[in-house]
Amino acid sequence: MDPDKFQEECGVFGVYGNSDAAAIVTLGLHALQHRGQEAAGIVTFDGSTFHAERHIGLIGDTFTKPSVIARLPGHMAIGHNRYSTTGGEGMRNVQPFFADFSGGGFALAHNGNLTNASAMRDMLQRRGAIFQSTSDTEVILHLIANSDETRLVDKLLDAVKQIEGAFSLVAMSGKKLIGCRDALGVRPLVLGDIDGSYVFASETCALDIIGARYVRDVAPGEMVVVTETGLESHFPFEKSPSRFCIFEYVYFARPDSNVQGENVYHVRKRIGEELAREANVDADVVVPVPDSGTPAAIGFAQESQLPFELGIIRNHYVGRTFIAPSDNIRHMGVKLKHNANRRLIEGKRVVLVDDSIVRGTTSQKIVAMVRDAGAREVHMRIASPPTVSGCYYGVDTPQKQKLLASRMTTDEMADFIKVDSLAFLSIDGLYRAAGEAGRNGEIPQFCDACFTGEYPTRLVDQEGLGDPETNVVRPISLLSNGR
Repeated sequence: MDPDKFQEECGVFGVYGNSDAAAIVTLGLHALQHRGQEAAGIVTFDGSTFHAERHIGLIGDTFTKPSVIARLPGHMAIGHNRYSTTGGEGMRNVQPFFADFSGGGFALAHNGNLTNASAMRDMLQRRGAIFQSTSDTEVILHLIANSDETRLVDKLLDAVKQIEGAFSLVAMSGKKLIGCRDALGVRPLVLGDIDGSYVFASETCALDIIGARYVRDVAPGEMVVVTETGLESHFPFEKSPSRFCIFEYVYFARPDSNVQGENVYHVRKRIGEELAREANVDADVVVPVPDSGTPAAIGFAQESQLPFELGIIRNHYVGRTFIAPSDNIRHMGVKLKHNANRRLIEGKRVVLVDDSIVRGTTSQKIVAMVRDAGAREVHMRIASPPTVSGCYYGVDTPQKQKLLASRMTTDEMADFIKVDSLAFLSIDGLYRAAGEAGRNGEIPQFCDACFTGEYPTRLVDQEGLGDPETNVVRPISLLSNGR
């Protein structure tokens, strides 16, 4: 985990009607490992019994053991990758969650964040609910249990109408597999098909790994229910303009995924091209900050007609459990993960391309490393607008005052990270790269709150708007998905 990057909050996957359900979900979660590295879980159903496995660690270290898959029989399954947090709550927050309702067993996995979770939790606890986790996902289970509806699908529909924020859900009963997105479609969810078996996944790269065919995106505000008779679709929310998270294009999604009809790699290259048109500079070489800055750097180099070089090499084998034995080793910092290729940098005017600046501490170290390698000038170009606000929709972000761009001008940030020049992509440039004409003050097509501070939903818990029954103002909640 890089503490100086925004961190995604989970990946979800589900399959219906396949005898290798557990193995398929394991492969799907492996493809979605970038969306969460702390823990993973899978729940299966074999026609009579639900089976669950939850483990701390990476999919490849836990679920690929034959003994684990053998404990997960069944023809349908859902799975979840949990984002890696600091000081988390261990196993009790590892999803999918499971509950035995009066109508039978039910498993649920969630990507996103509920902005009224604290208020709903208070209300449910006063009604007698006993929570077993600190996750906002559990709120949904209690809302289902408290629903007056009869059918399970109707109970879930009733529950999601009461929650606010961003969510992509996969759920499973003894007879149904369900996928659902919030009304604004902030978080991604796609529908696929493998040999007649339906699949839900956070990204299309998880379909590719199992050889599944992409069918379509689950629409914003849609609940898709899969049964033995096929698909049925529900739209429980009032129709609203889509506000898909634009940061999925910048950083979160895997480059080989297609989201909202756009290939992520090509969008990131277009971002680099837009950045070069907006903020070109006399230089000798374009160098990406790997790996997330690489596609944008390629686009920048092509548009500016400058050489592209891998002037920084990333060590992919430094895990979050690396223990620095002394301060003398610890101060080396970024060199554990990155190393400059002196031969490509020495004596040159270097353009460093990165996807974003959060706290700025990593940028400082990268720039110092490049200067130590002999760069004559260092110019930094950022493939997104300045990050000025936190995210409350499923992304772990620092507090606003810790975001460099929220308290410094661009020139002050350039001085802080010690570059010869610094420039960010404009919000309109980002929209153009994502396939839209630009923001231009119109109703935005994306959620861009981290860049603009304009949140598309009420932030009930953060703003102390109170609970849904008594309207009593509650303090700001620290609840979020998986933490």
